[in-house]
Amino acid sequence: MSDILNKILAVKREEVAAAQAHKSLAALRAEAEAQAPPRDFAGAIREKVSPGDTAVIAEIKKASPSKGVIRADFRPGEIAASYAAHGAACLSVLTDRQFFQGAPEYLIEARAACALPVLRKDFIVDEYQVAEARAMGADCILLIVAAFEDRDSNRRSGFSPTSAIAVGLKPDLRGAVARMRELESLAHDLGMAVLVEVHDAAELDLALQLKTPLIGINNRNLRTFEVSLQTTLDLLARIPAERIVVTESGILAPPDVALMRGHGVNAFLVGEAFMRAPDPGVALGRLFAL
Repeated sequence: MSDILNKILAVKREEVAAAQAHKSLAALRAEAEAQAPPRDFAGAIREKVSPGDTAVIAEIKKASPSKGVIRADFRPGEIAASYAAHGAACLSVLTDRQFFQGAPEYLIEARAACALPVLRKDFIVDEYQVAEARAMGADCILLIVAAFEDRDSNRRSGFSPTSAIAVGLKPDLRGAVARMRELESLAHDLGMAVLVEVHDAAELDLALQLKTPLIGINNRNLRTFEVSLQTTLDLLARIPAERIVVTESGILAPPDVALMRGHGVNAFLVGEAFMRAPDPGVALGRLFAL
């Protein structure tokens, strides 16, 4: 696991503890259940990819730890509306404050500006964050396998390997699967979809233990931060046909899109390429010819 991911996860545990001191999980879940019904995130993607069209999860991101501020003139509502007008299937909104300069308020604003389903893009490791996502209006959460597979992290988080039923996995990895299943179950109970993100074959094996059809393949190496679209291509043969592959990172030009579509990958999560453009929605339309 990369040092930056370890740092982020440590901050997330601190954030959850601080939030719970002010509002209990039970109270937060009541707020989540009082929200209007969520929008169908997986359905919006499936509606596009089933006939062979392109489904774009368009990201709204102000900054990143490695590149600093990406978009200084940051207006989530306007960006969301532009994405919707130019063919996006869904939105992804960063809500992490410390590392990505995101905020829950950005998700709320973006979702109110259009009719698209919205993914809460954050580092979710606790039930509290799942309930929090629905309370702020999210329609989908992200589970990053790399955040769960570390044995020491599993112990600190109180994972219980004996509760897992994933066959053929090492005890620490069974614990990771059990924990992700718990969070996935809560998300589904609240009506949300789950996008599970992997970086390699080992993480994919864990992701496929979940029920979600949405398998995100991040082409960025967590340790070197290098990006290779070959990551997605190398994993395709291991993914059952009923799952929906979402390729993430490194989609910068039409040939990148053509390469993926030529291999049957029709769902994309793209953000940085759009965030640097004068009008993100126009950039989306040009990249995907929508």
